[in-house]
Amino acid sequence: MNLAGIGMTSQRTRERLVGRLLEQGIKHWGVLDVVRSTPRHIFLDEALSHRAYEDVALPIGYNQTISQPYIVAKMTEAVLNNHPSLDTGKLNNVLEIGTGCGYQTAIIAPLARKVYSVERIKPLLEKARKNIRVLGLNNVQFKHDDGSMGWKEKGPFDAIIAAAAPRRVPEELLAQLAEGGRLIIPIGGEDVQELRLITRQGDEFHTEVVATVRFVPLFIGSIQN
Repeated sequence: MNLAGIGMTSQRTRERLVGRLLEQGIKHWGVLDVVRSTPRHIFLDEALSHRAYEDVALPIGYNQTISQPYIVAKMTEAVLNNHPSLDTGKLNNVLEIGTGCGYQTAIIAPLARKVYSVERIKPLLEKARKNIRVLGLNNVQFKHDDGSMGWKEKGPFDAIIAAAAPRRVPEELLAQLAEGGRLIIPIGGEDVQELRLITRQGDEFHTEVVATVRFVPLFIGSIQN
């Protein structure tokens, strides 16, 4: 990750954030190291950059938010822990639904060989593309589309990370999971949702509820220019 010229905050500030994640139960050292080295402030407007290393969600425009670092770390850790493809050291193929400003993309990209990310709001997608380019991450491909349909041509996926909440699990995403693949996705209405981890084993899908969360809705069939 190329961090030259992007104005990193103090080491102490970033270590404080990692310490909070440890206290909240994040144990995957690969995830913690990436959070530590990722300059979250570049994903925010300048007026909010001073809050970048607080463990809170923050607005990024278009009625969207950058997720709380704990939730990003939790979702990333959930798809990584004891994944069968990690015999090779990294996830092979990851799909992200809801790119937003690109922060979750930046956390998963160093831990995967290839990341495909879908965003329905074009200006956010362009911001994310710029942020990922600034970080020197060259294993990410973006698409402006309805995320509920996934990205069938690039599948199957070892992991799918959804950063927006539908009311039900889209069948298209389940179908694009590889054997042993994992989908982590918030499910529910606008007030409160269940963060579910779904693992594919043959034609069966095993579901675990990871946490109670609040994400923006996944608008199925919606694309904004």
